[in-house]
Amino acid sequence: MNVAKTGYRVFSANSSAACTELAKKITERLGVELGKSVVFQESNRVETRVDVKESVRGQNIFIIQTIPRDVNTAIMELLIMAYALKTSCAKNIIGVIPYFPYSKQCKMRKRGSIVCKLLASMLAKAGLTHIITMDLHQKEIQGFFSFPVDNLRASPFLIQYIQEEIPDYRNAIIVAKSPAAAKRAQSYAERLRLGLAVIHGEAQCAESDMADGRHSPPCVRNTTGHTGLELPWSQSGLFRRKLLPEKQKPSVCVEREQSGTEQACAGVRSPVRSISVLTVVKVLENAGWS
Repeated sequence: MNVAKTGYRVFSANSSAACTELAKKITERLGVELGKSVVFQESNRVETRVDVKESVRGQNIFIIQTIPRDVNTAIMELLIMAYALKTSCAKNIIGVIPYFPYSKQCKMRKRGSIVCKLLASMLAKAGLTHIITMDLHQKEIQGFFSFPVDNLRASPFLIQYIQEEIPDYRNAIIVAKSPAAAKRAQSYAERLRLGLAVIHGEAQCAESDMADGRHSPPCVRNTTGHTGLELPWSQSGLFRRKLLPEKQKPSVCVEREQSGTEQACAGVRSPVRSISVLTVVKVLENAGWS
């Protein structure tokens, strides 16, 4: 197929056997040639170098990258190749990453970091404009990226393989390795019409591991500071209740002498101490209240 008519090229991001084989199968299916590039390690086996051997100006580029055991090297190969294609004036750079690395580090645990968000920012800065991946650890990871993400599902192909290649799969059972995986296992069990089992055990990462102590209440101290200083933890309601007494206004007791009629009735019933509003105002003014 003529490259000028297709307008896209396919490159392999590393020279590993798995990535090269996957890239060749994709190009054979599309009927195009694999892009000419060289990805190698320097003589000191520390730095990665990428050389693009053909023009990619104005074309849509697909970078095939599988993740071997050396995850960090694979990430650097992808970043360096994407940046090399970006500086070569490629129109769009689409990364095809079957397994997205660091996808499990998508939540804050104690005082750690969300590494998946960091990797998404690095890929965008390197020049990637689109990503095609499969079965992200969490669907919400797509929100970390500033460009479109296609999160494909492998379940239809896996179910088809089980039905066609395993004759007695009806005698099998779907097992979820943890309660968190029960929802996905249930989806497989329902479509294959099989039983479901869930392995329940103590979680490795408890909820307490994810708490970083930011919302914990301040400790109550028994020592009192200088009256002219405001303690940084004095805003706590607990401190106010424990150490600071409630403000109380001085009580005002106003009495007047009983009249003759009231004294006469004192033996019969309790004296009536009715005070007019005007009397209360006068008493307060005399006491210095304004």
